[in-house]
Amino acid sequence: MQHPVDDRRVRKCNQKPAKTGPVIYWMSRDQRVNDNWALLYAQEIALEHKSPLIVAFCLVPEFLGATLRHYRFMLQGLPEIENKLGKLNIGFYLLCGKPGDELPRFFHAMNAGILVGDFSPLRINRQWKEEVAVNINAAFFEVDAHNIVPCWEASPKQEYAAYTFRPKIKRMLPEFLTDLPRVIKHPHDLADKPPATEWQNAEEGLKADRNIQEAPSFEPGEKAAWRAMRHFIENKLNRYPTERNDPTKDGQSNLSPYLHFGQLSAQRLAYLVRQAEAPGVYTDTFLEELIVRRELSDNFCFYNNQYDSVEAFPRWAKETLAAHASDPRDYLYSLEEFEAAETHDDLWNAAQKEMVLTGKMHGYMRMYWAKKILEWTESAEQALEIAIYLNDRYSLDGSDANGYTGIAWSIGGVHDRAWFQRPVFGKIRYMSYGGSKAKFNVKSYITNFK
Repeated sequence: MQHPVDDRRVRKCNQKPAKTGPVIYWMSRDQRVNDNWALLYAQEIALEHKSPLIVAFCLVPEFLGATLRHYRFMLQGLPEIENKLGKLNIGFYLLCGKPGDELPRFFHAMNAGILVGDFSPLRINRQWKEEVAVNINAAFFEVDAHNIVPCWEASPKQEYAAYTFRPKIKRMLPEFLTDLPRVIKHPHDLADKPPATEWQNAEEGLKADRNIQEAPSFEPGEKAAWRAMRHFIENKLNRYPTERNDPTKDGQSNLSPYLHFGQLSAQRLAYLVRQAEAPGVYTDTFLEELIVRRELSDNFCFYNNQYDSVEAFPRWAKETLAAHASDPRDYLYSLEEFEAAETHDDLWNAAQKEMVLTGKMHGYMRMYWAKKILEWTESAEQALEIAIYLNDRYSLDGSDANGYTGIAWSIGGVHDRAWFQRPVFGKIRYMSYGGSKAKFNVKSYITNFK
């Protein structure tokens, strides 16, 4: 029996009525069949209306800073989805172009009755939804399938810091952190079966930078994401609290690319981590990162439309950065020098090379990396622009609420507090080469990425 999706996870994007016809799920941020509340909700409605179910993915030829690295990771995971959906009697269609144009056109061509989309807090995704909502003639629903506690339910406002957000989300976890039902084989057939997708043609139509090649460290797709999750839980979870901040040890989950592309459900991951808890296995540290910090990032981007601007920084941070804007810098580097890892700091250079070569930077190093960009540029505005550009260009988990929030924390004190006054940084938290040497074997890390 199909389990109903909690109504609190669903919002209506327009005030138009549901109509007779196929239900379409516009898959975007959550690229998976299993553990997907948006797909489950679309099927729930389709079953209620005794309608066929279709999944449409709209491939945008260029997206923020995405390069061929990002598109290949995504495009190599989508055929797996197409195959799974086919076995479930759910049609899959790949659309190519701007969602505001392609989704309404497809919706009308299919004589569809209801549209369901997944949730993203980013401006561009919200703009697409507004355009689609206006240009279709039927009901459009949005489902938060990315967060464990739906973003709009976790808090009605932008939270100041983790300590204000944590108690709110923890109160709701018992209600929302549950097992997830499975999509069933859909009993209502489409009038016509969708044609097999021409994946090669889809890639050839991209306008993305093709100079940044795939990241071989990560195998894309839902099955690969599941294997990576099981490996982490079974082999690394018990070491996570003590090794996660050491870049010379393989102590992090390495699941951020899968979470970013929605090939893995954060709720499934948290649910299995909770189940794995046993003597000698400590899960609180990991769940703090996965749930509180990660969902706080969505909160920041959802309630602050200027999340990638200095204007999003707290007042104290803007004031202290302005007061120190004219402080002399010991070093100044151009974007090209940063991108080529040509600074005087071999630790920073190694972090930049790690991101370029592997598609991911260790979490501790990403904080150091961003703060040094602030230290070696003429302004916080320039530092923010460079950090976002590099992160979105090379990191597989770039163009993400986590990235924007993490950079805003490092450069602009978002979700942090004022620290001791110092040149350039003012009261922004400082990180140093010497401090890193006290935490881990800096030489070993640098050797890995020479």
